[in-house]
Amino acid sequence: MKKLIVCLTAAIGMTLSAAQAQDVAIKTNALYWLATTPNVGLEVAMGNQWTLELAGAYNPWTFKDNKRMRFWLAQPEAKYWLCEKFEGHFLGLHLHGAQFYGGFTDKLYDGYLAGGGLTYGYDWILSPHWNIEAAIGVGYAHLWYKESPRIDCIKCRTDKQKNYIGPTKAAVSIIYLF
Repeated sequence: MKKLIVCLTAAIGMTLSAAQAQDVAIKTNALYWLATTPNVGLEVAMGNQWTLELAGAYNPWTFKDNKRMRFWLAQPEAKYWLCEKFEGHFLGLHLHGAQFYGGFTDKLYDGYLAGGGLTYGYDWILSPHWNIEAAIGVGYAHLWYKESPRIDCIKCRTDKQKNYIGPTKAAVSIIYLF
C-alpha cells in the first residue's frame, strides 16, 4: 500500500510540474464519501476540449460484526468537452481496476476487477475556482476472485470469475481548479 501511495504522489507531482501552462483540477466524489470511501482525483487539460483524469479511492474500514469491503480503485478517464474544458457537457472513456476483500453476508470475497466504459457528464461553474460535476458511466468489468465462508478455511475457497455489464461510474464531484 505504501508503494501505491508513493507512486501516486510521484505521478501527481510529475503531472503538476509538466502542466504549468495548463489548467489543473483536484476533485473528490461526494457519493464515495457517503459510502465511507475516501477518494481524490486529478484532472489535467490537454487542450481546449480535452482533459485527462486519474481518480482513486480506498476503503479500509471494518464495520459491526466484522462486516467489511476493503478495496482500492483506480479509474483513469479521457474526456471530450462539447463546449470548453471544465464547462458544460462532456463525453468520456474510462478504465477501472480494483482489488477487493470482504463481504457483508456469510461469504468473503477476495479478488480483482478490470474493465472500462463510456461516461456522460455535466460540469457547473460555481466560481472561478470551484465547480460541481455530475457523471454517469456504463461499461464492462471482469471480476476474478476467491469466494469462501466467513471461517478460516483455506480448503473451502472457490475460484470464481464474473463478467459484468451495467453502470460502472456514478459521481457528484466537488472540484477545485488551479
